[in-house]
Amino acid sequence: MNGNKKQPLVPRLRFPEFREAGGWEEKTLGAVCDMQAGKFISASEISEKKIDGLYPCFGGNGLRGYCKTYNQSGRYSLIGRQGALCGNVNLVDGDFYATEHAVVTTPKAGISTGWLFYNLCLLNLNRFATGQAQPGLSVEVLEKVDCVVPKNKDEQQKIADCLSSLDDLIAAETQKLDTLKTHKKGLMQQLFPREGETVPRLRFPEFREAGEWEIKSLGTVCTVLQGYGFPETLQGRTEGQYPFCKVSDISRSVAENGGFLAKAANYVNANDLATLRAKLIPIGATVFAKIGEALRLNRRAFVQCECLIDNNAVGLKAVPGVANDYFIYLLSQLINLNDHCGGAVPSVNKSTLEAIEVVVPEVDEQEKIAASMSYHDELIRNQEKKLGILKIHKAGLMQQLFPVLNGEQA
Repeated sequence: MNGNKKQPLVPRLRFPEFREAGGWEEKTLGAVCDMQAGKFISASEISEKKIDGLYPCFGGNGLRGYCKTYNQSGRYSLIGRQGALCGNVNLVDGDFYATEHAVVTTPKAGISTGWLFYNLCLLNLNRFATGQAQPGLSVEVLEKVDCVVPKNKDEQQKIADCLSSLDDLIAAETQKLDTLKTHKKGLMQQLFPREGETVPRLRFPEFREAGEWEIKSLGTVCTVLQGYGFPETLQGRTEGQYPFCKVSDISRSVAENGGFLAKAANYVNANDLATLRAKLIPIGATVFAKIGEALRLNRRAFVQCECLIDNNAVGLKAVPGVANDYFIYLLSQLINLNDHCGGAVPSVNKSTLEAIEVVVPEVDEQEKIAASMSYHDELIRNQEKKLGILKIHKAGLMQQLFPVLNGEQA
């Protein structure tokens, strides 16, 4: 009989002073907090700009804008009940307006506001959404969601304080990353001439008397490299000699690796190159989408290993002795492809790219700019990696600090 006795629910990681405090209690969210949907407000009453006298306005996807009135005052967790981020949770403090697309949670006696926020985040509430065209969460459904609660509010607060301090660190590191990106953007604007000009506002001392940059066509400073069709029979191989990069791989490298493209979801081997009659994209090329909505995003990636790209992408490789690879990568970021595409489906072809006018200095000045900006990009990549590690650490810590309920994370 003892073998069938239900084991107490305890987290895998517990603060020393609570290790003998017994198991957590199984409850529903309705027993943990009161929930109430916000109130309707007309879109015409919401301003995008933060102006004195206006209050934050929160909807189903978080901050929606600012308005002249507020209907909540205090510190609450808001659950998005409709929209693209249905089930997301925001912790809001102060005077604010909650729209009908947000559920305001008020902790009941014995429940910590901070602990409730992290518990709600971990419950993955979007899985309880109903409806297909427009998934949504009702208060009635949310109230029935199971969770587990520490009996001691001090333990709740200890968990909340731990995770809150980690959030503060993540926020500080995010601010540092944003500052680095802003600095890079400003430096790029200084080191490259403005549109219609041929001399940058900031120049390295040894080039201040070097004269104007020269107007050239993109095709004279770099070679345009084409992609290849990727047969389904070759797709699905997750290891191999050469990454076969789709537009999604390019986008992922920008989002996760600072634009350095070194891996892909699919791989091919040397014998596949003959089948495809394909030439490899060399290290140092710049690659990007050439068709569809991905083109409009103007994302650029810098190739770190020999690879192939599919026929929805295109590459640029500096002409030796005329241009520097990293300079071309930087220069490409200043070209808005939306200005050079047409048709119902936006696209650019080889001849269009080759004809784009660019302004470039001599190779030695290009190399100096490339070295400087490469250093700044490395700082940004390192900061992104640091931030990513912190977020992974937080996710793992949350899973350790909360017990698993019915095979799912509480």
